[in-house]
Amino acid sequence: MAIPAGLLDLFFALPKWQAYLGATIAAAFIWFVGSCIYNLYFHPLRHFPGPKLWAMSKVPYARVYTSGTGHRSILQLHKKYGDIVRIGPNSLSLSYPAAWNDVCGHRAQGQQENPKDPDFWRDHKHAIISANREDHARMRKILAHGFSAKAMQAQQPLILRYVTMMTDKLKLAVREQQSQNVVAWYNWTTFDVIGDLVFGEPFGCLDKTHYHPWVALIFEHIRGTALLAALRKFPFAEQIKTMMMTKELTEKYNAHLALGRANVDKRLAYTEPRDDFLESLARAREKGLISYEEILDTSEISIVGGSETTATALSGATYLLATNPDALKKLAEEIRTSFRHEDEIDLISVQRLKFLMAVIHESMRLYSPVPAGMPRRASEAGFMTARGEFVPPGTDLAIWQWSLFHNPKYFTDAEAFIPERWMGDERFAGDKLDACQPFSVGPRNCIGKNLAYAEMRLILARMLWNFDIELDPRSTNWFERNEVFLLWEKPDLYIKLKERAL
Repeated sequence: MAIPAGLLDLFFALPKWQAYLGATIAAAFIWFVGSCIYNLYFHPLRHFPGPKLWAMSKVPYARVYTSGTGHRSILQLHKKYGDIVRIGPNSLSLSYPAAWNDVCGHRAQGQQENPKDPDFWRDHKHAIISANREDHARMRKILAHGFSAKAMQAQQPLILRYVTMMTDKLKLAVREQQSQNVVAWYNWTTFDVIGDLVFGEPFGCLDKTHYHPWVALIFEHIRGTALLAALRKFPFAEQIKTMMMTKELTEKYNAHLALGRANVDKRLAYTEPRDDFLESLARAREKGLISYEEILDTSEISIVGGSETTATALSGATYLLATNPDALKKLAEEIRTSFRHEDEIDLISVQRLKFLMAVIHESMRLYSPVPAGMPRRASEAGFMTARGEFVPPGTDLAIWQWSLFHNPKYFTDAEAFIPERWMGDERFAGDKLDACQPFSVGPRNCIGKNLAYAEMRLILARMLWNFDIELDPRSTNWFERNEVFLLWEKPDLYIKLKERAL
């Protein structure tokens, strides 16, 4: 088609910078329209169902991912479109029980795994969680002993010390103010435990009943991680990030890095052997088996993974018990009739409390500590899903835990808190309990699973041994006021605590 002569005359009559600008805008518009047409009608993922706008552009998913309510949006998409939904030009969300094995499961010798998304983990590229298959196996072998069930038993005196400190301090606090923000108390406890286990000393949160500066910076860093993860799916992401970083944000980010490095350096400077998780890393470094950068990134990931997520699960369980009096009564009775003295409640004895474990499972189903999708990429060979559909290499893959765990297709009365579903109750015979995998599966499942279960069982048991609990009206509809930015951004959870007369 010929370009009108008048239009050409107008173009050449413009100042040079305006002509270049106009040409750039026109080219960008043509590229955008062309990419939308390609994504809709010619892209390898064109056969997967999902909203057309999401298939055309990365913007809708990025907007939902950073909205704080993405978990609810993804659930609605799966209810409408099915188990596999196209949520971006090159992205799929999978929500069916076998998805865990399809995406994360063990692979036979010679088969490729679906690697972690490098864009998502760019700021922690040396950590065990983002490492390639070979590096992950090497680092996991170094860390495995410290996170084993046997190691948890060896660490029992340390964990008990902080849990006892928590309940003792809570008793004093309750005498002055009955309602307490248990989110803070759980965070103080789990951060002190993991601080001592990783660095050989606590953060002092319980001692001062206040957040350590580094812990406070970690919470701000988590939201920033989610925002950057969405941003990095677009061109010029690093340039945009630089422009968005105010002086205050830059200072906080640098302070976060400096405090993390200082904690690691202080621990590595110890010459005497110490019974903590970093001991194995320090010895491995001396043998050239792990680098300083890998220790630094893995330590930070261990602090967050070994504390914030456990505190989140405890907060969710406490809220659910406080709003479900029958379950609360049943659990309190189980705990209070199983022991004669509080000292009998330890990491070993709580393992026999079946209803307590059911409460923890059901709490993590309804309030998964990691609710958002942790992206992977289809391997270079691609793979076949459980539905027999081929997923092309390089496709971004996500399993949104909250959305899968709340899917009524796989859980009867999916929004109801019913621990009995985990105890063989016939009403839930059709439930797909294997869909609920809050610690993931396969060779990269959460290495801190044993620690998390040990802390959750012990802390809940000690809490209900020492206190009667009731929801403070200020925390009504607490679940609905939570937001998701990769992890939960939790409002204060006020619980009325009444010390039991023992």
